[in-house]
Amino acid sequence: MNIIYYKDAAKTIERLDKQTRERIRKAISEIPAGDIKTLKGGNGLKRLRVGFWRILLSYVDRNTILIEKNAMYFF
Repeated sequence: MNIIYYKDAAKTIERLDKQTRERIRKAISEIPAGDIKTLKGGNGLKRLRVGFWRILLSYVDRNTILIEKNAMYFF
């Protein structure tokens, strides 16, 4: 499976501490497994939950995933 990162998403991941960065990379590499849900009104966007982080992604085609954005979730 090919994984493409938007520039901002890649920058955000690189700024994280090593442990969090590795958890996110591992979760992305294991897609379609994981806590993935389709966003309502998101035009095909999906979110992958990794701890407090949400990774927004979409499928470009059957073998390509586009990582669009990372966001920390506060509750």
